[in-house]
Amino acid sequence: MNLPQVVSREEWLVARTALLEKEKEVTKARDVIAEERRNLPMVKVEKDYLFEGPNGTLTLLDLFEGRRQLIVRHFMYSPGQEEGCIGCSMQADSVGELSHMWARDTTFVMISRAPLADFQAFKARMGWDIPWYSSFGSEFNYDYEVSTEQGESPGVSAFYREGDDVFFTYSIFDRGGDIFKSFYNYLDITHLGRREDELEHPWDWWRHKDRYDAENASVPGSNWWNGTRYQK
Repeated sequence: MNLPQVVSREEWLVARTALLEKEKEVTKARDVIAEERRNLPMVKVEKDYLFEGPNGTLTLLDLFEGRRQLIVRHFMYSPGQEEGCIGCSMQADSVGELSHMWARDTTFVMISRAPLADFQAFKARMGWDIPWYSSFGSEFNYDYEVSTEQGESPGVSAFYREGDDVFFTYSIFDRGGDIFKSFYNYLDITHLGRREDELEHPWDWWRHKDRYDAENASVPGSNWWNGTRYQK
């Protein structure tokens, strides 16, 4: 990679100010899209989905924990797997302190199709305290387009509660999920950036957080995901 032009602080400030105007345009456009997203129509959830958690069987309404909003991270974990999806794990690592969402009347959970017992050891290994439920035996994953006959896909869905009525409001998949990896936002402000253009696939550098090796973390590894839903 060739270095950009090296200039004085004053010349840099001129270039930085010009870029700042473009960044402001993106921020304003993002605000407009967020408003349009909030104004999307809703779909009432009519099915009685059941989920298994550490304390027993719960309904979708139960998952709200009394709050008005629910965010579901569809975590790729098929029955029989011994480890969770690396990309989903990186997003789980990025969730941060849940109390900030609770303060805005919003609950965050993860849901996987594997039976609850399949991912308890992995959850402990990762050190997560995020509520994580199993949808095993229900149509939930299929209805929200993260499980098919071909396999599992990642995604995030949002729900709204009005009394005991639950409404589906939004889902996001593929590259849209990049925003949930907070480390990407930090890498994107650096000179080298994500360095994914150097790899055969953008996800080749990803690892579970306890599997990084300082000498080869960015060396292409196994193609853990077939990429059928990853759109450049």
